[in-house]
Amino acid sequence: MTADPIQLAFTWAALGGLVFGYLLGSIPSGLILARLAGFGDIRGIGSGNIGATNVLRTGNKKLAAATLLADALKGTLAVLLASRFGTEPALAAAFGAFLGHCFPVWLRFSGGKGVATYFGILLALSWPTMLAAAAIWIGTAFATRYSSLAALLTSAATPVIFFVTGQIALAELFLIVTVILWFRHRANLARLLKGTESRIGQK
Repeated sequence: MTADPIQLAFTWAALGGLVFGYLLGSIPSGLILARLAGFGDIRGIGSGNIGATNVLRTGNKKLAAATLLADALKGTLAVLLASRFGTEPALAAAFGAFLGHCFPVWLRFSGGKGVATYFGILLALSWPTMLAAAAIWIGTAFATRYSSLAALLTSAATPVIFFVTGQIALAELFLIVTVILWFRHRANLARLLKGTESRIGQK
């Protein structure tokens, strides 16, 4: 029995999207920007994370905003470029970009927690859902001043939104990505339950 060449093409395209997304997502934006700004290794500050929330602990809001934007755009760019080859490569690139940010090979697989990149891939795949997710995040963060809680609730709601609207492939993708995001936030979740989690603006 010979393999269907069309199916093989889709498989290789999806694999290429996954690898491309991973390599793009694994660029440590926060680490690079913090060093360029003269703060040294951001992993030695605050929580030791390379994401925007920890970069904010330097006191430089512009640097944190730049990190947030860069981490989000990694995901958006990966999806948009891969989408030229079809839906499967785009979904694979989205997953790869998120994995790359959370587990970058360059930093011994110890990266960020994925929130900005989560929003970045969400923007490219479904901007209306991204707006709904952003509203949930902003509302939760404003009410509680817990960035981690806002991320956890937003990520939990996103696959539900996709399921309800009948976008099953996206629901399945974001369910998997959400599980990883929650895993990356396990320490935050423990501190939230203990009442010791830092609020937005605290160093």
